[in-house]
Amino acid sequence: MSTWLHWIDLMGVAVFAVSGTLMAYKKQMDSFGVVVLASVTATGGGTLRDIILDLPVFWVQDHSFFFAILAAAFCTIIWLRISHRFPLRYLQVADAIGLAFFNVMGLQKALTYGTSPFIAIALGTMTGVFGGLIRDVICREIPLVLKGELYATACIIGGLSYVSALFFGLSTYSCMILGFVITLTIRLLAMKWHWNLPVFNPEHME
Repeated sequence: MSTWLHWIDLMGVAVFAVSGTLMAYKKQMDSFGVVVLASVTATGGGTLRDIILDLPVFWVQDHSFFFAILAAAFCTIIWLRISHRFPLRYLQVADAIGLAFFNVMGLQKALTYGTSPFIAIALGTMTGVFGGLIRDVICREIPLVLKGELYATACIIGGLSYVSALFFGLSTYSCMILGFVITLTIRLLAMKWHWNLPVFNPEHME
């Protein structure tokens, strides 16, 4: 199981690295900026998770994560050079997939190390959103988690689905797949249909 989870973690890191690379391209960063943004996007959430759980930080223990980041960034740059176009939806979809991967992996790791389901859901959500939040702050964008279509809420609903399935006796694999699919589906549908939480509007103030 540990090998299987390791490969899922690598995929999540790679997808978020693609998201960071796309944002770096949008902001016209140089090659060093691309690597930095891809790296912090891909490792930010997992780093926060491991620090809170008082565990060795995952990318410090296993250098294969940096190889995954570099490979994902390189392939994305090559693709962008060939296609010469940047539809915003590619960045949003890559971010949504990374969000779902990291939400499930953060939740799973938290449960493995003995946290309560409530804390595990919170850690899964933080793992999912924190890398993208750092990316957006560096690029001087309003973080997606603080505006627009359902973002952290998708992680919370996916986490609740995971914990509920675990309570009813489903296998860990089934719970992870369910949590991933629900998180990703809600995020993609929210993007398509513009599902939002109520937004603070200063015009309502006297």
